[in-house]
Amino acid sequence: MSNDVLNREINPKKRQQIDEILQHLHNKELLVINPRRKNGLILYKPYHAEFAGPGAAIGADFDHDVLDVLPVGKLSLSTPRTSKERINSYLIRRQWVKLAKQISDNTVSQQRAQVILNQFEHWFDLETASLLPDETFALLVGVLPQTMKKVRTQSELLSQ
Repeated sequence: MSNDVLNREINPKKRQQIDEILQHLHNKELLVINPRRKNGLILYKPYHAEFAGPGAAIGADFDHDVLDVLPVGKLSLSTPRTSKERINSYLIRRQWVKLAKQISDNTVSQQRAQVILNQFEHWFDLETASLLPDETFALLVGVLPQTMKKVRTQSELLSQ
């Protein structure tokens, strides 16, 4: 993975939030992304990235190999209080993984890039999606950053 993604310019407050999240993940703590907000977390792993959206579990044994994270939206995390909450958050995380797999199963890289871009614009909004680097989207669906940039440029031209 390129150091460009891991060494991106981030304001000190956000860097502190990221460092705190990484500490929780490296301690194998189980956290849940607030299911009542449009928020999520990109988890950068050695060879790919994963998106954990609202309601998903993060941490525990799932994310022991996380190198860095990127909050999306106004991130809110909590600790599950009951076994039912834990189980539900595991199931929701599995749904986010399945969705990413469905997108990645498409053999046409430009279509994978377009679908992930459309999904983030739908889950959040155009402005939030535009803040995410091309390399991040590329790592989520297994395309080259150049492919992501090309698809974004085409999408911007079509929307004008």
